[in-house]
Amino acid sequence: MVKNSRENIFTKFYPHLDLHGETTDTCVAPLVSFINDNIRLKKPIIVVIHGKGAGILKTRVHELLKKNKNVLSFHLDPWNIGETIVNLKFDR
Repeated sequence: MVKNSRENIFTKFYPHLDLHGETTDTCVAPLVSFINDNIRLKKPIIVVIHGKGAGILKTRVHELLKKNKNVLSFHLDPWNIGETIVNLKFDR
């Protein structure tokens, strides 16, 4: 069995959204939809893959996460700085 070298524990076990190829404008709708879907599914941890690059997409993703009321916290994956791990909060 061939193992994907990009696969890590977070993208293997948690829902993830790959935003490679998106711009700072076109990443908004998929990210908001992904967060809302995972809130409905009661998934407390998600992963957003934005890539390393110049950091423009990462910066935009982090801006959107800061403004989203359903996001409890987020941080860069310590093993892959091209991914952000997001903790979602649920209204009880």
